[in-house]
Amino acid sequence: MRRAETDFAVLGRGVAALTCATMLREAGFSVEVVVPNGAPAPISHLAGGMLAPYCEGETAPAAVVANGQRALSWWSEHVPDVKQNGTLVVAPPRDQRELERFSQRTSHHRWVAPEEIEPDLADQFSRGLFFPEEGHLDPRKALASLESRLRTKNVAFTHAPHARQIIDCRALQSADQLRGLRGVRGEMLIVRNPLLALSRPIRLLHPRFPCYIVPRDDGVYMIGATMVETGFAGRPTAQSVMALLSAAYSVHPSFAEAEILEMGAGVRPAFEDNIPRVIHEHGRWHVNGMYRHGFLMAPHCAETLIHMLQEVRT
Repeated sequence: MRRAETDFAVLGRGVAALTCATMLREAGFSVEVVVPNGAPAPISHLAGGMLAPYCEGETAPAAVVANGQRALSWWSEHVPDVKQNGTLVVAPPRDQRELERFSQRTSHHRWVAPEEIEPDLADQFSRGLFFPEEGHLDPRKALASLESRLRTKNVAFTHAPHARQIIDCRALQSADQLRGLRGVRGEMLIVRNPLLALSRPIRLLHPRFPCYIVPRDDGVYMIGATMVETGFAGRPTAQSVMALLSAAYSVHPSFAEAEILEMGAGVRPAFEDNIPRVIHEHGRWHVNGMYRHGFLMAPHCAETLIHMLQEVRT
């Protein structure tokens, strides 16, 4: 029996793909998610999962700050365990100018004594910036939850497309079809540190090795991330691992006793301006260029895709 044709085949299994598939299904379209046999885990699995549009304003274009503000509510509506505990930004005593500069380039924050927000950081930092409207999630749990939700809504996960239209969310695998798409390498660690109890992401400012520490469950933390303009993936370098561990140690000395659970490196897709795009070329839709803003910008990109599709239909 011939298989019924669906409206859209979404290529990929990362945050852009599953978010687009979710919104397409909610809009009433029939959808399938296409993942070839042997496809590696998506780059989204290495993400920090920070929903922090105001912090990103330090370096991100204004469009990312504005369009990322809906991300926290969208994820809270679609997956469990999204936390809105804010973000705490700190800097070592010698780098207080970095903290002042960060304050000037961002908004929706207030100056705090860090131990008022995170008691375990008592005596570590004299002051910090608190962004109360921000949040975070566990990327792997969020993606698994989206996939489970899609399956309950009769969205098939297949190895080849059977749809009339293609939504290509394959990150750098689409580089041969998208002009200007480049790779930006990032590296991260996942550690277990039961000696510390943090409830929100901590961003450590440093002129050479800035990093962030994102709490997971059961004393587990994700530490990231270096940003290198290269398309090379491979494994984390010793230099980067030492830099990340050194930065984490400067946040709290207990990280010297942490158990390293995982080290990862991947290459994020990005356009020249580091703003994600929805593109229609040669009969195919592309949602790509997430850079370091995948979970922050995926809901906006999916909404943009739906609007563009509706305009084409009318």
